[in-house]
Parts: sequence; C-alpha cells; structure tokens
Amino acid sequence: MSAAPTRPTVTEREARQVAEAAREQDWRKPSFAKELFLGRFRLDLIHPHPLPADDDVQRGEEFLAKLRDFCETKIDSARIERDAQIPDEVIDGLKELGALGMKIDTKYGGLGLTQVYYNKALALAGSACPAVGVLLSAHQSIGVPQPLKLFGTQEQKERFLPRCARTDISAFLLTEPDVGSDPARLATTAVPDGDDYVLDGVKLWTTNGVVADLLVVMARVPKSEDHKGGITAFVVETNSPGITVENRNAFMGLRGIENGVTRFHQVRVPAANRIGPEGAGLKIALTTLNTGRLSLPASCVGAGKWCLKIAREWSAAREQWGKPIAEHEAVGTKISFIAATTFALEAVTDLASQMADEDRNDIRIEGALAKLYASEMAWKMADELVQIRGGRGFETAESLRARGERGVPAEQILRDLRINRIFEGSTEIMHLLIAREAVDAHLSVAGDLIDPDKTLQDKAKAGANAGVFYAKWLPKLVAGPGQLPSSYSEFKHGIDLSPHLRYVERHARKLARSTFYAMSRWQGRMETKQGFLGRVVDIGAELFAMSAACVRAELLRRRGENGREAYQLADAFCRQARIRVDELFGRLWTNTDDLDRQVVKGVLAGRYEWLEHGVIDPSSEGPWIADATPGPSQKENVHRPVR
Repeated sequence: MSAAPTRPTVTEREARQVAEAAREQDWRKPSFAKELFLGRFRLDLIHPHPLPADDDVQRGEEFLAKLRDFCETKIDSARIERDAQIPDEVIDGLKELGALGMKIDTKYGGLGLTQVYYNKALALAGSACPAVGVLLSAHQSIGVPQPLKLFGTQEQKERFLPRCARTDISAFLLTEPDVGSDPARLATTAVPDGDDYVLDGVKLWTTNGVVADLLVVMARVPKSEDHKGGITAFVVETNSPGITVENRNAFMGLRGIENGVTRFHQVRVPAANRIGPEGAGLKIALTTLNTGRLSLPASCVGAGKWCLKIAREWSAAREQWGKPIAEHEAVGTKISFIAATTFALEAVTDLASQMADEDRNDIRIEGALAKLYASEMAWKMADELVQIRGGRGFETAESLRARGERGVPAEQILRDLRINRIFEGSTEIMHLLIAREAVDAHLSVAGDLIDPDKTLQDKAKAGANAGVFYAKWLPKLVAGPGQLPSSYSEFKHGIDLSPHLRYVERHARKLARSTFYAMSRWQGRMETKQGFLGRVVDIGAELFAMSAACVRAELLRRRGENGREAYQLADAFCRQARIRVDELFGRLWTNTDDLDRQVVKGVLAGRYEWLEHGVIDPSSEGPWIADATPGPSQKENVHRPVR
C-alpha cells in the first residue's frame, strides 16, 4: 500500500536539473522570438500576418454572437462580486452554450474553436465578469482537456473529453503549501499498487477545485525496480473516496472563483488514468502551458478595451478648469498609453494565437512573452484608469450606484488583474524561464565550458564547437537591414512605421551582443544575474510587441479596417516602447544590483530591524506555511459540484 509522503530535500543544482529535464530540448520548428534574442529579425515568420480559415472565422463569429447575448442577459457581474460566487444557473447556462468545450474537437462534443476565437471568447466573457473568464480558461487551458489533447491516449480522450465539453468542470493541481515554482520539492505521492496508484498529499490554490468534477493531479511516483518514477500526471475523479476540499480560498480580487485546498488520503487512481509515462508530468505541464498561457493575455486584452472605453467616456464628460480632462496633457498621456497599449496587446495575442493554430512555428517563447508582457501592461493600464477616475476610481461600483452615479468597477478591475502577474508563472519566474530559452543556443554550444562538473576533455570539445559557432554568428551582429533607410518600406502609408521596424532589427542585434558579452563576463554566474536577465527579457518583449503592432497595423490597412487609425496607434505604441527599451538598455549595465544584494543580506541578518520600529503588525498568529502532513482530513468537505 502507500507510504507517507516525505518532503524531498533537494539542492539548488538538483532543483535546476529537474526543471531542465522538463524543458523541450529541441527546436524542430522556427521561432520568431528565439531568432530575435539571437539578433536575427525574421520578419518573414510573422509578416504577412497569418489568418484563420474562412470556416474557422464563421464558426467562431457565430459562437461569439451567442456568448455575447448570454453575457449581456445572464451574467450579473455586480452580484458575483457581492456574493463572491458565480450562480449555479450561470454555470449551467455556460454548459448548455457549449462554452466548456470551446477548445475540444467536435468529434468529442466540443465546439472546435481555434485558439484565436477561444481567446476572443475569453476576452468577451472576462470583460462581463473576470471570474467567469477564469472559470472557463482554468477548465480548458490547463485543466483536463488540453493535456489530454496533447498527450492523452485515444481511450482517455473518448472517456473524458465528451464530459469536459458539456457537463464536467476540471482543474489543474500542481502547487502545494510549500511548493510553488520549485516542483523538485513536490511531496504528493502516487504509489503503485497493483493496477492502481495510491495518492497522498495536499494541493493548494486549486482554481475550479471547489466545483471540479475532474482533476489533473501532479504527483511523485517513487522509483523502484518496476517503475521509472518521477513527477507524473493523472486524471482523477473528484468524487473518489479520500478526496476532501478542505477550504474555499478568498482573495483580494476575482472573488467569484472557486479556488481551494484539496487533500488526498489513500486515493486510488487507476493506472489507465495516468497521462503519458511516469516522470513526464512536468514536461506535460510545461508543454500544456505553451498555448495555455495565451488565455491570460486574452483576458488582459479584454481589460484594456474596457479601460479605454471608460477612460474615453469619463474624460470627455468630466470637466476641470474649463475643458474636458482628456484635453489636459497630464490626463491625455494616460489615455494615449491605454489606447496604444491595448492595440499592441491585441496584436501580440492574436499573432501568437494564430501562430499556435497554424502550428508552423514553435511559440514557447512567444506565448511566454505574451503572458509576461500582457500581465504587466494590463495592470499599468488599470492603475492609470483608476488615476484618471480620481476618487471615483477608488470608490466601489456599489457605492457609486448607491449615491446615484454610474457604477464603474475601476477599483475591482485593478484588484482582479493583480493576480495575472502571479498566475501561471510569476513575472520573476517568467523572466528566468524565457531567459533560459533565449540563451539556449549559447548553452548548446558552450554550456560545457561553464559547467563545473564537466571534464577537461568535454570543455576542450565545447570550446572548439563554440569557436565555430561564434565565428559565424558574431560578424552577423555588426550590420543589418536596420541600418538601411529603405528597409521595410512596405510599412509606409501616410504614417511611416518602417523606422520602428529598423529600430527593432538594430536593437535585436544589440540585445544579442549584450547577452554574449554578459555570458563572456559572468560565465557560470550568469544564472545568478536575475536582474540583468529580467531586463534582457523585457527588452525582447518590447521588441516583439513593436513587431506585432506594426504587422497588425499593416494587416488592417490591407483589409480596409481602420487602417489609418491602426497605423497611428502602432506609431504611438512604438514610440512609447522605444523610450522604455532605451531605458532598459541603459539599466543593463548601470543599476544597483550589487548594492541591492548587500542591502538584502543586511535585512535578512536583522541589521535594519530598527527601521521597523513604530508600527503594529495586525497579522494573526500562525505558521507562515500551513502544515501539509499527509493523512485523513479533519475538516468538512466543501466540494460542491454544479449539476
């Protein structure tokens, strides 16, 4: 039978090895973003802008019309915010509409929407109520449907996908009370026992977990003579004996989400429910997230569009000092930022989504950049909207309604969007993940040179390979099309976007040179320079967004869809982005990273504890991390499937 899980003790190096083993090691398809970080501006990979097939458009637009009607007539966002719960009748209505199966193939009872239209649907539903958007995306982007689509057996697809398409809600369970972005310390176990595995452990922050019927659970299989072992993925029925949802968690935003703590005690799971081989759980999770992360920028696009609408209407109606506040430059610059950034976020999201649909390119970096960039910029847009609204931005929509004004939930969207910088990989983790992919080509040819465990023979061989690679690569970083005034002239139509694309090409080469210099300077210590790596990634994100904005503007111009206005928004965004890029390049080498490390050591050593005097800590007593010792639950099961 099962053994009690013990928390694995791992070194920093072992933890990195687990994460590295879960990465996709090969690049079988081209990647625009990977090439960008290598200093190669492959505009041909994204321009002309890829487009969906006509029948995909028709099917997608028909569903969006139905979803819009449902959201406008059946979803009461104020009620969900007030009651902190999505009403059962709303969830039932979404099931009847087929919204649970947007990404599931029609042969399994789903709608078979493309990634593009799935994201448009999430943006629409999320604008009506962010908690509804999270319910749908957690179920389909990281819940049972996506990993089964990619890695499930035919029998698993036939068993579970029809249920997920119409009736059953799913959730993804990886995080534990003491395990976040370091899965090497995962403690939940799945011990083989005959034709079953026996699960024991506790999972935290299980979005949809309170109402879920099916779970994707990541658990550690002990290594034995007959079992490879390692972190493994399972589909688990939530009504299985031994599963207890011990708590429904409450948050500063997204008050309607059904997020909980789930305990497994001697839960038997058939071996037929294992997704993929033993030890492939993390690889399955990361591969699922390559496209699964795109649901988050979709919700950010919806938020940006709403922020722009409110900023426009309010700033035209509100007058100060004899004219609408929009005409005051201090407010106008904020509105321009919201408009230009919303255009760029939609450009990035639609481009990455269409690339995912076509499956011609590897979008692991593009998807990660879209998530990182959208979550950061959407938060800034919401913050600027609150500032534009002034005191009314800080006041709740319910309070505004109570005193006779329009109930605008500006403060709510600020709270709701804040989690996006943490969901599905925090900004800090995304910086490291993307940076690892961005330097993959360098590590492939020169990694052994900086690996302390490699022999002199290995290092000599790596040195020879590196010499060949850099002899060909470095000269190409000296000059390029970005230095020719005639380059990208097809992007000049009244407003000229070609200088921005030349800027991207030049600065992609500059970014590659900076990365190479940093690797030469720090070698094996490069991975500890997280401030530097974060700025490298942020520069790449801005350059990617600039490229996407220009390509989208040209697409809209060619299609006769507000082309001049699109060019104007792309121009404004690129000019704003260039200022940010120039600042980031300056901060690559002029920063306070070394001093900050010294201050942190002082803080942890208690040398500045005197600075904390004079305040009262209202926190309650208790451990920083809840006890997750395996065993039977001592709490009431708050699981409530919606039927």
